[in-house]
Amino acid sequence: MQSMNETNPKQESLNPYEIVKEQIDIAANILQLPKNIIEILKRPKRVLTVNYPVKLDDGTIEVFEGYRSQHNDALGPLKGGIRFHPDVTLDEVKALSMWMTFKCGVVGLPYGGGKGGVIADPRNYSLAERERMSRGFMEAIADFVGPDKDIPAPDVYTNAQVMGWMMDTYSKLKGTYSPGVITGKPLSIGGSLGRSEATARGCVITIKEALKELNMPIKHATIAIQGFGNAGRVAARLLSDLGCKVVAISDSRGGIYHSTGLDIGAAIECKSTGCVTDYASPEKYITSEELLELDVDVLIPAAMENVITSSNARRVKAKIIAEAANGPCTPEADRVLNDKGTLIIPDVLGNAGGVTVSYFEWVQNLSHFYWTEKEVNDRLYEKMITAYEEVRSIADKYSVDRRTAAFMVSMLKIAEAMEDRGWV
Repeated sequence: MQSMNETNPKQESLNPYEIVKEQIDIAANILQLPKNIIEILKRPKRVLTVNYPVKLDDGTIEVFEGYRSQHNDALGPLKGGIRFHPDVTLDEVKALSMWMTFKCGVVGLPYGGGKGGVIADPRNYSLAERERMSRGFMEAIADFVGPDKDIPAPDVYTNAQVMGWMMDTYSKLKGTYSPGVITGKPLSIGGSLGRSEATARGCVITIKEALKELNMPIKHATIAIQGFGNAGRVAARLLSDLGCKVVAISDSRGGIYHSTGLDIGAAIECKSTGCVTDYASPEKYITSEELLELDVDVLIPAAMENVITSSNARRVKAKIIAEAANGPCTPEADRVLNDKGTLIIPDVLGNAGGVTVSYFEWVQNLSHFYWTEKEVNDRLYEKMITAYEEVRSIADKYSVDRRTAAFMVSMLKIAEAMEDRGWV
């Protein structure tokens, strides 16, 4: 089997921009794409850096730096989240916008990839300060986004309320109500039913397919989830409802383990008021790093990128890794895991449920016609199953790993669009 990561031995890079360029090279070379197409795919079309002032509650002014990367709009408008995080970097935002392009292509959405970020920890600010921070960022990027240009969405440390503030700011600047400028909004202002659970629901759909593919029963399958934010919590609940045993979860403060399965309702309640380590009487407390190495059927990295690297990949025992986070495995880790026979559901497929239902929300906003939650979930299921089978088919045809196959599926669609538009 050819791997996404058959490269010469070298020091492991944790720079996400370098990682995604390497992933592009491997998949594009297998497809024998022309060099000019590869070079276009390896660079964002536009990257915006902004610095904007925000008045804090004590009357002082703080200047925030933010970014918006717009990768490739061959298939349609740009699409991608906005994160507020103290560790946001320009290269991270560029890489995430590129992964978004391939994610949209995998599930067949008429979008290219975008991504935004502000260097800030919103937990250190009041609600009023977070609102001013959010509105200020939208003011700074408003000329570069729009319902037919670039449609942001929530990401790390942003949520429906933040999207509501940003949509309102954009609407005021443009002088017209524009719900289609952003997705992941509250239902009252154009949000979609099913959106809050979409990332996790899409991931669970792919996990069920992977278990079926490996002839492993869903009932009593053991699950470990690193990251207990929205995606991790919802995935835990959905998998528990299917009869799986969620034996370990963690958040930024630590983790808990119970061999017979955790009470997910109780764990969610603990997280809503504090952290998962507040859970009463776990079998043992563990670190997030220890969670990655548990002997479980399915490991779900649902936190940040680069958590599985060459230093710990050999100790990862899960039979299936379902990437609910973006970029949790480095290329060197991929190589080790693929050689071990681990089935990796790559991020561009595994967490594509979120952008898929964001697309549904955008369609509903533009048509002013809204669907039931069942309609949303049924359409999501159809998209995810089709994408999973398409990736599996390409992996079998070319004898490549699933990440390479997912990139290939997407690249074929993007390359065709670029050629038909006369770009190359």
